[in-house]
Amino acid sequence: MTHPNRLAAPAEAAPPKPHQVVIEPPRGWIRIDWRELFAYRDLFLLMVKRDVQVLYRQTILGLSWAIVRPFISMILFTFIFGRVAKVSSDGLPYPLFSYTALVPWTYFSTAVLASTMNLVANSAMLSKVYFPRLVFPFTPIASKFVDFVIAFAFIPIFMFYYRIPPTANIVFLPLLVLIMALASAGLGMLLSALAVQYRDINYASQFLMQILMYAAPVVWSTSALTARIGGNMRLVYGLYPMVGVIEGFRSALLGASPMPWDLILMGGISSLLLFFAGAYYFRQMEARFADVV
Repeated sequence: MTHPNRLAAPAEAAPPKPHQVVIEPPRGWIRIDWRELFAYRDLFLLMVKRDVQVLYRQTILGLSWAIVRPFISMILFTFIFGRVAKVSSDGLPYPLFSYTALVPWTYFSTAVLASTMNLVANSAMLSKVYFPRLVFPFTPIASKFVDFVIAFAFIPIFMFYYRIPPTANIVFLPLLVLIMALASAGLGMLLSALAVQYRDINYASQFLMQILMYAAPVVWSTSALTARIGGNMRLVYGLYPMVGVIEGFRSALLGASPMPWDLILMGGISSLLLFFAGAYYFRQMEARFADVV
C-alpha cells in the first residue's frame, strides 16, 4: 500500500508516434492538388529565381537581353513589312505597332518553349525526390515574366517618342496578361507531358512557335483580315488566344481601334479550355514520367 505523503513515481513517457504520410489518389477529373502546390511554394520560388539567375549569369548585357529579341525583331519587321511590303498598321507608326505586339508574343513563345523542355531538362530530379511535377512547367511561366516586364517598360518610352498618349482601356491590361499566362501554361503543360515520351516535341515546338507567330497579328492588323473573311470567321480566328491579347494590347495602349471584346472573349474561353486540357493530360501522364524519362 502506498503511503499518502509519498510521491508517486512518474509514469513512463509514451513513445512518439511514427510519422506517417498517407498517399491517396487525387480527386476530381483534373486532379490538381492546389493545396499541395501552395505547400511547395518555397521550392517553386527557388526554381523561378534559379531560372532567372542561370539565364543572365556570365552575360555582358545581363537583363538587357530581355529587350534585344523584340527590339531586333521590331527593326526587321519595320523594314520588311512596314517599308517594303507596306503592310497597314492602322495609322500607327510601324515600329510602335510591331513592338507592342512583339512584347506579349515574345513572352508567350519563350514561356511555352521553356516550359516544354523544362521537364526533360530536369529529369534527374524526377526519380530522386517527390514534389508536385506541375512545378516544372509552371516555373518558366513565372520566370519569363521578368523579361516581359522589362520589355514592356520600353513601350511608354516609344509612346512618348511618337507622342501617343495611353487610353483609359489600359486598366484592362491585367485581364489580357491573365489570358496570355493561361494559354502559355496550358500549352506548356500539354507539350511538356508529350515531350517526356516523344523527344521530337522539343524540336517540333520551335517550328510550331514560328507558325503561330505568323498566324498571330504581330506584323499585320486584324482589321484588314476582317474585311476579307467576315465577322463569323473573325470569331473563329479569335479562338487563337494571342489574337485577342495582341489586338487588346494595341487598343488598350495605343487606342488606334476600339477594344476587340469579341476576340478577347473568344480567346479567354479557348485559353481556359487549353489550360484545363493541358492540366488534365499532364496529370494523366504524370505517373509514368519517372519510368519513361
